[in-house]
Amino acid sequence: CKMLCLNLTSLSIIMSEPSNVSNIPVGGWNITNQFVQPVWLLALWTVAYSLVLFVSVSGNVIVIWIILAHKQMRTVTNYFLLNLALADTSMAAFNSFVNFVYAAHGDWYFGLVYCKFHNFLPVTAVFASIYSMVAIAVDRYMAIIHPLKPRLSATVTRSVIGCIWGMAVVLAFPLCYYSTTRKIGQRTLCYVYWPRTAQDSFMYHIIVAVLVYVLPLVVMAGTYSLVGRTLWGGEIPGDSKDNYHLQIQAKRKVVKMMMIVVVTFAVCWLPYHLYFMITGLNRQLNRVKSIQQVYLSVLWLAMSSTMYNPVIYCCLNSRFRAGFKSAMRCCPFVRLSEYDQMELHSARFHANRQSSIYTLSRFESFSAVPHNDRSDRYRVCVCVCVWVLRHVLSFFKNRP
Repeated sequence: CKMLCLNLTSLSIIMSEPSNVSNIPVGGWNITNQFVQPVWLLALWTVAYSLVLFVSVSGNVIVIWIILAHKQMRTVTNYFLLNLALADTSMAAFNSFVNFVYAAHGDWYFGLVYCKFHNFLPVTAVFASIYSMVAIAVDRYMAIIHPLKPRLSATVTRSVIGCIWGMAVVLAFPLCYYSTTRKIGQRTLCYVYWPRTAQDSFMYHIIVAVLVYVLPLVVMAGTYSLVGRTLWGGEIPGDSKDNYHLQIQAKRKVVKMMMIVVVTFAVCWLPYHLYFMITGLNRQLNRVKSIQQVYLSVLWLAMSSTMYNPVIYCCLNSRFRAGFKSAMRCCPFVRLSEYDQMELHSARFHANRQSSIYTLSRFESFSAVPHNDRSDRYRVCVCVCVWVLRHVLSFFKNRP
């Protein structure tokens, strides 16, 4: 027979079941919600999730603008970063706060169509994010280990991005297809109605965890290990002695930045996957009242992964930092210098084909530069914080 599990804390990015309603007499549909939170706690969670929403959307939109609006930023690596920013923006804008509202209130307010979209989008976006990182790792591997081999063309890059989204849609399609809503008492539930057994949900999450977490992290660990051994353990193939230190410094900066991005993703999503594996093996945990706070915590950490990358780019890359300053130049804390304008509009290109400094054009948006004004980083970060705080306060002030 078909199975309907009602479990309100398990609504999620891989939402296979609606949330924790352990005291439902299903026959009579009389439902009580034991997970009602005090107002002060709900307010704290609202601020936390609002912060993720504003920082992620604003930061990633600026990243997208920097890449699209400046010709010198349109490199292969940056196209994958653009795809990563687009996926993160989509998940933050359309899922993070809705997920929080449903998890906190246990009532679905958004209708059947958005229920299907709500369950479909996050898996799609996470898949696109992580495999954009994989594509960057492979691209860095080829650029550093095999610098003389042909570079990915713009057409091939677009094809790779299209394939990533295509596979993401296929993986997430079951969540969209089986998603439904149901009215129980005064509450509406949005959940995935798996047609066969109680284990469908758990097995699907295992498959997703392997494909969007374990496998890509293993691939990136292998590629970055080989790249790191080459960069820090010996000479780079194809490099001459001219400008060698400048070249290797630039390449190390690229790898360091991307490794921080990958590690941040891994740390943010590990508790989330562990949560679903543990609660999938022991479903009685979903009846414990404190599990709601655990779920909101791991969900916030997972959702927050969408807001860190713009901060990482701004702190570790001079061109992205110049782009953020250009986008926020109206802020009194930010000063856009002539050097910053040169960073965004000048190409770092060297014509010597015999040296891998020519191949450094592959890193043109990441290469080392003599300018290093740390105060600029602090000004931009302070301005971002003030801007976000102002919008968060405005959000609460305008609420009815």
